[in-house]
Amino acid sequence: MAAAAAEAARVVAGAAGTTLDQKTPCPDWDLRTLLNHTILWTSYSAERRAHGESVAEELMSKDFTAEPGYVQAYQAQLGKAVQAWSNPEAWAGERSVMGNATPAADIGAMLIMEMVLHGWDIAQATGQDYRCDGAVAANVLQTVEAQGEMFRQYEGFAAVVPVPGDATAFDRALALSGRDPR
Repeated sequence: MAAAAAEAARVVAGAAGTTLDQKTPCPDWDLRTLLNHTILWTSYSAERRAHGESVAEELMSKDFTAEPGYVQAYQAQLGKAVQAWSNPEAWAGERSVMGNATPAADIGAMLIMEMVLHGWDIAQATGQDYRCDGAVAANVLQTVEAQGEMFRQYEGFAAVVPVPGDATAFDRALALSGRDPR
């Protein structure tokens, strides 16, 4: 999680100062919407989920990007989330997600996936390179393989994009989540 969070923090910082109404790989979201979604779920919600809690309701519609210093605030909150998930107890047992019992380890894996996929989306929208090491890519691929159909059902992922048989784990994860790695 720490490696995925560091890269998410880097690309969010790299997006600062860009036009927030520009298009992103997420068809219904401009950059402002994508940044706000990423900040909310990968830092504030991530920290709360480590403790078995939900994110505060008032944060659900907050425009984080409208605040001066939002990049630094995100980095600080992201650090709190990673710290919370560094406790082995955060990965144990089950948590309630939308009234369903979900293994805490699955929630942690989905948060990593969220950091990586939306980090890539932000990088694409802002002309940045995205770096994903092999261990993180393998983890995200495993999560996308396990959760992809559910995410497509709720329109969180688009249709699978074909990739060559020798595609990297990261490119396969992107493609299975409906993103075109090319």
